[in-house]
Amino acid sequence: MSESKNYTGGCHCAAVRFEVTADLGRVVSCNCSICQKRGALWAFVAPEHFALRAGSEDLKDYQFGKRALHHLFCPQCGVGAFSRGTNPKGGEMIAINVRCLDDVDLAALTLARFDGRSL
Repeated sequence: MSESKNYTGGCHCAAVRFEVTADLGRVVSCNCSICQKRGALWAFVAPEHFALRAGSEDLKDYQFGKRALHHLFCPQCGVGAFSRGTNPKGGEMIAINVRCLDDVDLAALTLARFDGRSL
């Protein structure tokens, strides 16, 4: 059984840094256009489990389609380490790009496929 753990993460140049408490027992691999091009793998958390420690003033926002998610990225290195949005029940959520977490063994993750392309 998976459990929540504390992680640190951020962008490539380290201008954006964050701390998050997340359960990586189910990581989402979405096939929508942006996730496919980014290669993102997602874990979703409530805002109270996420703390942006550096870079908030410089983040750039990209939205497309239904504009349900704010795909935030570092303007210096271009990496999108997390996104903000609304979950299916209407509450706030943070989508963490698991590839941007420090010291996570990506090969050990269990991926749940999500067909975002059909939305």
